[in-house]
Amino acid sequence: MFKKKIVTLLCGAVMISGLVIGCDSSNSSESKTSKITISGSTSVGPTMEVLAQEYEKNNDIKIEVQQVGSSAGIKNTIDGTSNLGMSSRDLKYEEAQSLDETQIAIDGIAVVTNTENKVSDLTMDQVKDIFTGKITNWKEVGGEDAQIVVVSREEGSGTRDGFQEIVGFESDALTKDAQICDGSGNVKSTVEGNKNSIGYISFGYLDKTLNDLKINGVKANEDNVVANKYPISRPFLVVNKKDSLTDEAKGFIDFIMSDEGQNIVSKEGFIKVPTK
Repeated sequence: MFKKKIVTLLCGAVMISGLVIGCDSSNSSESKTSKITISGSTSVGPTMEVLAQEYEKNNDIKIEVQQVGSSAGIKNTIDGTSNLGMSSRDLKYEEAQSLDETQIAIDGIAVVTNTENKVSDLTMDQVKDIFTGKITNWKEVGGEDAQIVVVSREEGSGTRDGFQEIVGFESDALTKDAQICDGSGNVKSTVEGNKNSIGYISFGYLDKTLNDLKINGVKANEDNVVANKYPISRPFLVVNKKDSLTDEAKGFIDFIMSDEGQNIVSKEGFIKVPTK
């Protein structure tokens, strides 16, 4: 009977030891995988997803990307909800007091129309007058006699902020008849579906389903942006809270700025940051 008790106690000890080892092994495995949270611009987001997937292949890290708009991503980074933010506009003065920025790409903003529209060139003044409602008919800019349908981005969009700042008008001056879309993809599909519409999208969304207009006689392409000839362009930024950049986040930013990362930026339709 005594020997039987000893055997029973030993078996129980082995089982408990196995459970403890199993738990430690599991926790150890989970702790080895670090995580970076990124939120912000819907223009930067798709390229950031590609960069994250490539980086994860060779690093024991999980990167979560949320496309919630530039302003929301900046706010999330300031309050610590996200490790990094994505912005498709320059930081405002008050934002820059709390954040450090890294420019990871340059993007042009194309003014686009439906492929049935014969207008091919607008001046910056004409673009401003169309989006503020001063010009309302295509015949005023050399097109058909048809009402212009303005398509714009939502409040908080970095693309909208960048476009309005460069063209030269405030949000409250946008024509009240404008159709508002979330994301460049939705602007694209809306303009595709209405022959009298006009909108603006990131260069990365351009394809043959839309007409991209010349502005002041200059075609919307990478060479003209780099040469400072095409007037509507903006930076793509990654931001972090001052004095709060983790080693993991810094490693990912370094990857984005490497030759490999910048080649991904280029393949996704955006412009590499010029080397100094």
